[in-house]
This record gives sequence, structure tokens and C-alpha cells, in this order.
Amino acid sequence: MSSTADAVFAALTPVVDGIAATFGRSCEVVLHDYRHQRHSVVAVAGSVTGREVGDAMSEIGLRVLAAGADARNEVGYLTRTPDGRMLKCTTLPLRDVDGTLIGALCVNIDISAINRAAGVLSDLLGLSTPPGDAPIATTNFSGDLDQVVDSLVGRAERAHAVPASALGRDQRSELVRSLHDAGVFALRGAPARVARRLGISRTALYNDLARLRGEGNPST
Repeated sequence: MSSTADAVFAALTPVVDGIAATFGRSCEVVLHDYRHQRHSVVAVAGSVTGREVGDAMSEIGLRVLAAGADARNEVGYLTRTPDGRMLKCTTLPLRDVDGTLIGALCVNIDISAINRAAGVLSDLLGLSTPPGDAPIATTNFSGDLDQVVDSLVGRAERAHAVPASALGRDQRSELVRSLHDAGVFALRGAPARVARRLGISRTALYNDLARLRGEGNPST
């Protein structure tokens, strides 16, 4: 697998620069090699999220990694950066000759300026924004995988309005489920890091994961 995977990344590396140059400074293209989870970025062009070669995958990458064989192209979805900018993103899973997931090619376009311009034009034309638009999730694009995991835990803490260490068992189970659904446990060594972050033993965390499997969740 190594030789075919290496060939895939060697072929796509120059494509990264070409795509970014085509769309200009509002575009960023990132090539991920999932064989190196904590340093998955092997090529990047543009600076929309500020990542560099050697950085880790984002929350989106965790979700793709966890999907494994079921990972599919995600084209033109919207997300927000922590500083409020809106991005239009495309994530394309990469596979070797045997169909094994080996990485992803990601395109991120900052559409904040376009969105603001559209709002001005809408006001000038007397058009109102359609009510009830679904909220757009915020994505942590930190280059540090521990920070990405910590961001996901922190989001769950804010949802419950208490620190993770103060959660009851049912609340903690909900948090573990959200981390599972986000793909955190697809990472090597994730249970130990998450257990430390939650202030519980690994045994307690494995029991929570076992209950999830018993409820019909995919194996972690």
C-alpha cells in the first residue's frame, strides 16, 4: 500500500498549487496523508485557515477518517472559522489501489466578502434574507490535534454549562457519543487523551464506549 499511496500524494502535490492559483487568494487547498494522523498535512497552498505542512487534520478530517470505507465526497458545504469567517469547503477522500482510505484533498474558499456583498445588494434591491436559515457550524482548524479534540470537548461542556469533570454519567455518555460521532476515537491513542481531558479513568471511558456499541453504534 505504501508505494501506491506515495504515488497518489506525489501526483496530487502539484495539483494543490494549481487549484489555489486558479481561485486566487481567497482559496486554500490542503492535502492530507492519514497515515500520519498527528501531522497529516503534506501540502498546502493558500492561507485561509493558516495551516502549514506538518499540521494535524481538522474536525472535518476526523469525521472523514472515522468514516473509513464509507467516506464520500463532500462538496460545497459551509462552515465558519472561530473568528467568524464563512468558508465554502469541499473534501475529497483519497484511496489507494485497494480502496483503503489514505487521505483527503480539501478545498476551502473564504466567501465572507462575497457574503457581505450579497447582503448589501439584497438590501439595495429590497430583498429580505429568508427566515429560518439553519445555523452554520464552527470548525476548529488548529494545526494541533490535541487542540482539535479539546475544542470538541469544550463545545460539549458549553452545551451542558458545566466542566467535563462535573458531568453526571448520563451527561458524560452524551459527550462521549458526540466525540464518537465526530470521529475522535478513530485516532490512535485517543481514548487515553480523552479520559485525561474528562478526568476519568480509561476503564470508565471504555465502559461508556461499550455501552455505545451495545446500543448499535459502529465499533470504535
